[in-house]
Amino acid sequence: MGKYSKDDILRMVEEEDIEFVRLQFVDIFGVLKNIAVTSRQLEKALDNKCLLDFTELDGFVKTGDLDMYLFPDLDTFEVFPWRPQQGKVARLICSICTKDGVPYEGDTRRVLKRVVEEAKTMGYTLDVGPECEFFLFNCDENGLPTTNTDEQATYMDISPLDTGENARRDMILTLEDMNFDIESSYHEKAPGQHEIDFNYADAIHTADNIMTFKMVVKIIARRHGKHATFVPKPNANVNGSGMHLNLSISDENGKNLFADEKDENGLSTLAYQFIAGIMEHAKAITAITNPLVNSYKRLVPGFDAPVYLVWSMNNPSSLLHVPPAQPENTRIELRFPDATSNPYLALAVCLAAGLDGIKRGLTPPPKTSQTLMGLPREEVEAMGFEHIPENLGQAIDELEKDEFIKDVLGRTISGQFIRQKKQEWRTYLKQVTNWEIDEYLYRY
Repeated sequence: MGKYSKDDILRMVEEEDIEFVRLQFVDIFGVLKNIAVTSRQLEKALDNKCLLDFTELDGFVKTGDLDMYLFPDLDTFEVFPWRPQQGKVARLICSICTKDGVPYEGDTRRVLKRVVEEAKTMGYTLDVGPECEFFLFNCDENGLPTTNTDEQATYMDISPLDTGENARRDMILTLEDMNFDIESSYHEKAPGQHEIDFNYADAIHTADNIMTFKMVVKIIARRHGKHATFVPKPNANVNGSGMHLNLSISDENGKNLFADEKDENGLSTLAYQFIAGIMEHAKAITAITNPLVNSYKRLVPGFDAPVYLVWSMNNPSSLLHVPPAQPENTRIELRFPDATSNPYLALAVCLAAGLDGIKRGLTPPPKTSQTLMGLPREEVEAMGFEHIPENLGQAIDELEKDEFIKDVLGRTISGQFIRQKKQEWRTYLKQVTNWEIDEYLYRY
């Protein structure tokens, strides 16, 4: 049984003086969209009768009839705590359906639901705990964002070195007002860089939370005169921002199925198979989990980001890391994703790849305890370790070759994603950067 019924929502809207409800949905590239309906139109929206023309929206496949209905998920109803207390504003996250009531193939939330439903038929519940990093930058005199910060704080510094402490506090209080369970927050390694971690949940709930989290962070940052960005590498020569994903599987009784205290690593056969599935599809997955040209500026040696296809128990710079934990908390940490990804697609492909490893009984390569950072690339590759895609172009090529991951996404979404990202990569290759001018203009 769900958390809310239609009558519950109508009653809360009346009792709490909610005047507007935003119907939110997400495009292929993880951009949050919405329309607002007044309380007088809400019942119509709750009856799935809100019809939109998607023709003018970027990030959706432009084929066929693009008149679509929004189907609100009633359990996602939340009031925005930063809005006025009279004439309040709330939101509902929606799925997208055709005029015939059929789920739209380009709805990314639906992609993740399919993976979750497949896991359920196998007797599994998929749980995810994200670690979201972001930068807080100054705005210029016109209120436009810059990549400048007036602080030099480093890892876990406090005020007055950490000038974003108050903004981060208000973000957390706002998120808690929206029923987030915040685990921790702190200043990250780079100046202006922060991390807020919230508790794990099922995959759908986590993806919804990530979208809400990014919206709240940006809004509260603006209220403090700052600009929050999840761009992975806004400044060179400092650590970039990622979105580590902690994945685990439990049975219907809530028992963690990744744990086996008799194993030397504390891992079950299921966990090894899950790791193997992700390792097999990791190159294609990076196109989804690291979808920008800029994403690959973060995935370089020297900045605590993964570069090689390795997994480990004690090397947190590896692609997959198994942190020390009590058996009930055994998990696999994926360290390569970043928060510019569409969380529904990112979780779908990672979890589906893991399930593929389980279904096929795959065996992962041996774990490595050796630190590869600082070693010459030729030496690392001579050990048998493969490099992950080094740019968006390579990642898209890997996605094109992986029929399994394309099937997880669905041919509508994978085709549109590949086409637009190829165009993005070609456009980038035509650009002339400041580095090129500074490096070559005088000398040549």
